[in-house]
Amino acid sequence: MEQNERLAEWHRVVFERDYPALNGLLAPDVRFRSPFFWKAKEGPAIAGAILTAATAVFSDFAYHREWLDGKDWALEFSAQVGDLSVKGIDLIRWNNAGQIVEFEVLVRPANGLQALGMAMAAKLAEMGINL
Repeated sequence: MEQNERLAEWHRVVFERDYPALNGLLAPDVRFRSPFFWKAKEGPAIAGAILTAATAVFSDFAYHREWLDGKDWALEFSAQVGDLSVKGIDLIRWNNAGQIVEFEVLVRPANGLQALGMAMAAKLAEMGINL
């Protein structure tokens, strides 16, 4: 799949909340890095759960600028978390099989990050996941 096709598929998965397709994009050895965790979370089950929870707690999510360099992507986004606005970057690394092997999220400002952390913890707990 070409890079632009992969980007179009990523957008479709995110905006249509296609969770089975999302889980299919995660490599068995995927590492998820979050501003909330000291160490990366490893494996598709936990990475998929975190990404699923994020789609539930964000509203008005939109991608803006996108930098694609082969297997390494940086996607700038904005969203609402409750009544707070956040900006962030998704750093995504793909393997040769077209699967995500590394996903890192950066978010600002601090009060938006705190609100996101609380909303994510509540959503993950609702899903039966306690990190």
